[in-house]
Amino acid sequence: MFANDDPRLSQLLEGIVKLASGDLTSRIEVSPARDELDAIIMGTNLLAEDLQVIYEELEQRVQVRTQLLHEAHLEMQKMAMQDPLTGLANRSALLESLRTALEAPATADAERVQEGPAILLMDLDAFKSINDSLGHTAGDQVLMTVGERLRNAVRASDVVARLGGDEFAIVMPSASADQAAIVAHRILASLNDPIELPGRSVRCGASIGLSVGSEGQSPEDMLMEADVAMYASKAEGQNKLHRFEPALLLMRRLRSQLVDDLRAAIKNDALTLHYQPVVELGTGRIEGVEALVRWNHPTRGFIMPDEFIPLAEEAGLISELGLWVLKAAVRQLRAWIDASLVDSRFSVRINISATDLQSLQFIEDVRNTLKETGVRPEQVVLELTEVAIVKGNELDRYSLGGLRGLGVGIEIDDFGTGYSSISYLRRLPVDRVKVDRSLITGLESDPNQPALVAAVLQLVRACGLEAVWEGVETAEQAEILRGLGCRSAQGYYFSRPVPPEQIPELLADQQESANQ
Repeated sequence: MFANDDPRLSQLLEGIVKLASGDLTSRIEVSPARDELDAIIMGTNLLAEDLQVIYEELEQRVQVRTQLLHEAHLEMQKMAMQDPLTGLANRSALLESLRTALEAPATADAERVQEGPAILLMDLDAFKSINDSLGHTAGDQVLMTVGERLRNAVRASDVVARLGGDEFAIVMPSASADQAAIVAHRILASLNDPIELPGRSVRCGASIGLSVGSEGQSPEDMLMEADVAMYASKAEGQNKLHRFEPALLLMRRLRSQLVDDLRAAIKNDALTLHYQPVVELGTGRIEGVEALVRWNHPTRGFIMPDEFIPLAEEAGLISELGLWVLKAAVRQLRAWIDASLVDSRFSVRINISATDLQSLQFIEDVRNTLKETGVRPEQVVLELTEVAIVKGNELDRYSLGGLRGLGVGIEIDDFGTGYSSISYLRRLPVDRVKVDRSLITGLESDPNQPALVAAVLQLVRACGLEAVWEGVETAEQAEILRGLGCRSAQGYYFSRPVPPEQIPELLADQQESANQ
C-alpha cells in the first residue's frame, strides 16, 4: 500500500486533473523507487502520450479538411463568376465589377479628372448562320476564339465577360468615351481576321454599343444603355460602334411600343393582305397571285413591310406573322374558288421565313390550313429567299421535304442575287424560281442583257424547273421576255399589289382580253 503522505499521490491526482482538462502535454515525474505507484504514473503518462498523438492527428486532419473545403468554396465562387466555355467573366461578375467601378471614390490627383467607367456591349453579326450551318461544335470554337481575341485587345485592368450566346461585354473601370472607342475599334479590327475551323475558315464581325457611366447610375442602367446603343449599331450595318445617346432610348421605347402594337395586330386580325398577279406571258392569263402583308396602324397610318417585318424578326414574332399570312391567304383563295372566280390552275404564293423552316410545327400548320379550307395543295406555293435555302441546315432540308410531301409548291425568291448554282438547284426540293428584278434591269437598252436572261432561263430549265420573272415594268420588257420563251412574269406593268376586292376586276379584264 502507499503511504498517505507520499507526495507522488498528489502529483498523480494533479496530473490526472490536467489531462481531464485537455492539457495533453502534462507528464508526471517517475520516482527512482519504481514501485506500483510509479507503474500507475507511467501508465498515466503513456495514456497522455497516446491521447496527444491521437489529438494531433485529428487536428491535422481537421486542418486538411478545412483547407479542402476552403479551396472548394473558392472554386465554387470562381465557377459562379465565370463562363464555363470561354473562361471569361459571366454576367454576375460583370455587374459586380461595374458596381465596384461606379462606387469607386474620386481620384485624389487634382491634375487628373476621374473618368467614369465605360462598358462595351458586343453582339456577333454572323454567328447564328455559322452555328446553324456548321454545328454547335464549330460555334463553340468561334466563341472561344472571339473570347481570346477580346482578351488580347483590351487593357489589363479591363474585365471581359460573355453574357450568353454570342453576346460579350467589356467593363473599363476608368475610361473616357474616346478611350473606350479606341478599344472598341481595336476589337472590331481583331475580328476582321478569319477564324480557322477544321476544313474551312469563317469571318464573324460584331456590332458594339458604348455607354459611359455617370454619378448615380446603376450597373443595370449602364448595361441597358449599352444594349440600346448596340442595337442602333446593328441597324447601321455590320462592324459598327455606336455610343449611347438619350434619343436612342426614346427610339427604343417607340420601337418597343410598335412591337406590342404588331403583336396585337396579329392577334386581332388587324393586318391586311394585298395581292399582286403573276401573269402567263404567252396568253395574258393570271395564273396566280402573291400575297403581300400590309399594316395600317391606327395612329401611325400605313407602315411599310420593310419596317415591320424586320421588327417582327427581331422580336420573335415572324412565325406568328407568317402563320397569320398563311391562313389569311389560303382562306381568301378558298373564297375566290367558292365564288367561281378562279379555277384549279390558279395559285397563291406566300412568303415564308427561314425561321419557319426551323420549326416542325410549321409543316403541321400548313397541313391544318389545307385541311380546314379544302384548298388543293398544289394551289399553294411557298416562297423562300435564295439565301435562306442555300445557307439552310439539315432541319431546313427536312422541313422542305416535309412540305413537298404535303404537295405544296416551293419557289425560290430573289434568285440570282449571289448564290445561284446549278448544284443546289438540282438537289433541293423546289419547283420553280422567281428571278430577281436586277436581272432584267436594262433589258430594253443593253444589247447583252437578253443573252444573259436566255442563259439564266436555260440554266433553270436544265434543272427541271420553271422561272417567274420579277419586276417587269414596261410592255417592251414583257415582249422581250415572251420572245425569249419566258413563261411567267410579275411586276407593275401587269398590276401593282391590290386589295382582295380588286382581284375579281383584274380577272374579268383578263377574261375580256382573252375573248377579244
